[in-house]
Amino acid sequence: MRGHRGDGDTGGQLRRRPDGLPWSRNDAMVAVGAGLLDLIGYLLSTAVTGGSNVPGFLLALLSGLPLLFRRTHPLPTYAAVLVLQVGVNLAGPVAIHFGAVLMVALFSLARQSRIRVTAAAVVVTSALTVVTQSHFRTPTWDAVIAAPASALLVAGAALVVARWQREVAANRRLLADRAVADERRRIARELHDIVAHHITTMQLMAGGARANLADPEVVRDALVTLESSGRLALREMRQLLDVLRAGDEPDAVPPAPQPGADDLARLVDDSRLAGLPTELAVHGAPRRLPPTLGLTVYRIVQEALTNARKYAGPAARATVRLTYRPDAVLVSVRDDGAGGGTGGGSAGESGGHGLIGMRERVSLHGGALNCGPHPDGGFAVLAELPLTADETAEAELQHGEVSA
Repeated sequence: MRGHRGDGDTGGQLRRRPDGLPWSRNDAMVAVGAGLLDLIGYLLSTAVTGGSNVPGFLLALLSGLPLLFRRTHPLPTYAAVLVLQVGVNLAGPVAIHFGAVLMVALFSLARQSRIRVTAAAVVVTSALTVVTQSHFRTPTWDAVIAAPASALLVAGAALVVARWQREVAANRRLLADRAVADERRRIARELHDIVAHHITTMQLMAGGARANLADPEVVRDALVTLESSGRLALREMRQLLDVLRAGDEPDAVPPAPQPGADDLARLVDDSRLAGLPTELAVHGAPRRLPPTLGLTVYRIVQEALTNARKYAGPAARATVRLTYRPDAVLVSVRDDGAGGGTGGGSAGESGGHGLIGMRERVSLHGGALNCGPHPDGGFAVLAELPLTADETAEAELQHGEVSA
């Protein structure tokens, strides 16, 4: 598990400044600030112990420089700082301390590295600090406790910050995805408005032209308006669909035709093979359905049978009835199981999205959906989908054009 690199990094990489330097102004300020703190601490410590010397001063002065690379190269930075700090400790007598430069280097390493690397760094840092500050003699209890406690505190803080940054990044991605989804819903509403407006205009113009066939001028004007409205609707729909499809991967193969009412027999066969004895009954004179209506019939049966297999129980049976009426199509799916059937109660209405999806599909066609326990046992789903004579004729015409 890795932490996210902070302080303005993008994708874990430090962006170069226009002057070409591999560090930012913040990096320089952190390096200078930590180095000055350690240098002041060293001077105060040697003033008390009386062990001030030029090598120790120079090493303390240089120890902050590796922090310029703490984000791009955290492990080498930590190693360089640790070596310089060991040199400072060995150059002369110093008081027990855990320097600011070493804290920053360890913090940067722990925030960007795996747990095992962080744990090893804490152990190495604590051991070398205790040993070198005691000059390889038996350390005092203060030194034994202070160095490991400081290292653990710094590493723990780094892990907390790394986790917080991951959560912030995840929330940011979630908000971005939600914004995209909201925008797509808005575009879908606009698409619906475009279709409803222009198709209504086209329908009115077509009806006006048919009612005035004896007047060529009126028919001509109506057809011109019809053509213009259709062209405008097509252009606007293409623009919106291009936005919706932006960023989508191209289809590797042409999409398969959408299933419809004619595929219910195959759906029933699949249900039998899956272990649910299922029967299909068709009442009335079968006829062609519009593609969207046929797909709705198929999805309702598919979802109902799927839920029946999940909840009806091992000994259940299911029956699918498709009834063609002059003005509607009825779809009924019932099982005789004792396990709640297609998800009644908690499994369906409140827990799952299957019944919600069926209701949305049915309401799209202005129909009605009833689902719940059947009086004779089991669970039943009944959908009534309105169907006009014009829709049937259009579906037959489309089928004839496709067949031709």
